Amino acid sequence: MTKNYQECYEYLSEQFSEVDGYAFYKEIFPDNEVSGVKCQDFSHPSAVYLYRDKEQRIRQRKMYSDTWEQDYVKLVEKNNFTLCSGLVYRRNRNRLENAQRMNALIFDLDGVGLGELRNLFLRFGGDPARVRRLPMPTFLVLSGTGLHIYYVFQQPIDLYPNIKIQMKSLKYDLTFRMWEYKGTSQMEAIQYQSINQTFRMVGSINEKYDTPLVAFRIGKQVTLEYLNAYAKPENRVDLNRPFRPSKMTRAEAKEAYPEWYERVVVNGDKRRKQWDIAGKVHGDDPHALYHWWLRRIGEIKGGHRYFFLMCMAIYAYKCGVSKKQLCQDMQEAFEDLQMVKHENVLTEDDVKSALEAYDKEYFNFTIADIEALTDVRIERNKRNGRKQDLHLRLARGQLAILKQAGEKSQGRPVGSGTAQAKVLEWRRQNPDGRKIDCRRDTGLDPKTIRKWWSGE
Repeated sequence: MTKNYQECYEYLSEQFSEVDGYAFYKEIFPDNEVSGVKCQDFSHPSAVYLYRDKEQRIRQRKMYSDTWEQDYVKLVEKNNFTLCSGLVYRRNRNRLENAQRMNALIFDLDGVGLGELRNLFLRFGGDPARVRRLPMPTFLVLSGTGLHIYYVFQQPIDLYPNIKIQMKSLKYDLTFRMWEYKGTSQMEAIQYQSINQTFRMVGSINEKYDTPLVAFRIGKQVTLEYLNAYAKPENRVDLNRPFRPSKMTRAEAKEAYPEWYERVVVNGDKRRKQWDIAGKVHGDDPHALYHWWLRRIGEIKGGHRYFFLMCMAIYAYKCGVSKKQLCQDMQEAFEDLQMVKHENVLTEDDVKSALEAYDKEYFNFTIADIEALTDVRIERNKRNGRKQDLHLRLARGQLAILKQAGEKSQGRPVGSGTAQAKVLEWRRQNPDGRKIDCRRDTGLDPKTIRKWWSGE
């Protein structure tokens, strides 16, 4: 048990009532479906939670209203691996595409000690127009290293496509407002999370610190209007905009996007189309974008290791990399990321969870989302409105002019082959060695080792 956990528990237990796990989830999800009764009209979407069974396998299960008490005692209470989000789903899996309503908006604040907890209470419930004020939460949950902050809605929010996007913006905004280094958290790097993020369940055990997850009732259930008041106007949720309105007429769309018009309007195929990334690559590597992301591993900080792996799976799906190859690469990346210092240990369960992002649901994940989750800056290609072919011809022409003027040289910088030689020589002497061992022996950066590992 950590000092932070002990002090925070004593502080909260003296002032607030503790809520047991069964009652906690019964309040958040009061309208789960009954086991054995299928609602074809999706009138009773249910919470879905993950748990580890006796054979150490990770299972997903619906939170049925009539069996929840027995299921909680048998599957969740004192289990060292149980996870649940604040959403309810139409089907048996907790994918974002299946999410129908949000019953609770949840935040994860790491590195919270007694001082940080007191600062939070100075900010909870104040005037939203004042600096650093935060909405009063419904529950606070001691997670082991910090807090899970729950805002339970009086009326669940229907997650139409555009509402999901808006809720993500609201959560990012409030996360930034909530997370202040040395004020509300001992961790410097802000950790942004999706609205579908799962959290350790109340009543289970954090196996890393052997501490139970304990919930305290802090305030009342909230409304969306209440949370909106604490966010910037551009990041607030407007329930009157469930779908993103088009900026052009159907006739204009037919002329501007003939392929889309044929597929969606004429043929009625409204499924999201996967981007043809491999077809736009200049060179012999159809998976160049995926390999570019692998080389960014050296920039990852402690609190973003899981999300690097998750985005690895996203890029693999985007680029058509096989799942078998992804699993091999992810295992190597897992070994490298274990060397990144952080108070939470990266585990094999994190790898399994990250692999779930290898799915069509994520292939239109935006650059802005990847930047927020991983804290890695991604430069955008600027073409100034020109087509790619024209843009590249102009760039090559400018490079040729600069080269003639002696201001630009092409080719590899002098001495850049030294690292390659070190890696190849180490591999010759250690044919069964791993990248992590190479790094310890040579002192080279992980992304440099990865670049030359295959001798290319």
